[in-house]
Amino acid sequence: MKKRFLPYYIVDVFAENRYSGNQLAVFIKPTGLSDAEMQQIAHEINYAETTFVLSDKQEDGGYQVRIFTPVEEVPFAGHPTLGTAYVIREIMEQSNSQTIDLNLKVGQIPVNIDEPNLWMRQINPSFGNHLTIETMADVLGLNSTDFDEQFPIEAVSTGLPFYMVPLKNLAAVKKAKVDRPKWLKVLAQYPQSAKMMLVFSPETYRPENDLNCRMFGEELGVIEDAATGSANGCFLAWLLKNNYFGKTDLTLSIEQGYEMNRPSLLLHKGKKVDAHTFDINIGGQVQLVAEGKWY
Repeated sequence: MKKRFLPYYIVDVFAENRYSGNQLAVFIKPTGLSDAEMQQIAHEINYAETTFVLSDKQEDGGYQVRIFTPVEEVPFAGHPTLGTAYVIREIMEQSNSQTIDLNLKVGQIPVNIDEPNLWMRQINPSFGNHLTIETMADVLGLNSTDFDEQFPIEAVSTGLPFYMVPLKNLAAVKKAKVDRPKWLKVLAQYPQSAKMMLVFSPETYRPENDLNCRMFGEELGVIEDAATGSANGCFLAWLLKNNYFGKTDLTLSIEQGYEMNRPSLLLHKGKKVDAHTFDINIGGQVQLVAEGKWY
């Protein structure tokens, strides 16, 4: 008997070369799959995210896409957005399209192609509560002197919320380790706020890059992420709002994933239009790694 299968592709996102950046599995036209089955597949693959392109035609002006972590569906995520747009353009359309629109639960996200990079324009950010240095020092096993006290530890969302945690140097970033029981106690105090965090410093592994960061998100099934486009959109908004570089218009190169041996490069391009309006664009390269059949 001939077995039914779903075609899928594996790509590395925010990757200058294969086997770096953040891995993504993309399923095309998963006809007949229930929500529970999509979640089971994402759990089986166990990448930070897995996406499902629901049809080979655009509906409501874009491709319908759903994104799952190993433990739950999310309304938006960055590297799945870029990686899925790449697969649609290169595999499904086999085209030279300059824009691929994805209809996600957070809304429609356009991905623009300026080869070799793909760029996504994220929705306008919202800013949330602050946490104290003492709280985060306890959670991360750091000293209060490791934090850059000039800037706030602040929740930011461009569809998926994260806390931004400014540290002084690379040594502090490398030393950071989440004490989950302590973090869960903090999260219980702010149940409607972010569950994940991005820690960063102005000191980098590669001198041509502007900032180094790490993202911790165990509450969504990702202990640490190699490259996080959604968090970097929040990061860019935070940098602009808090005048980190003393500019309202930024073009930056951000490194992530070095501690995981998955070096990643995320490009920032954005500006602060006014106190409540930001133009947030995150870009990078995508590398095709594999294709397969899922029975």
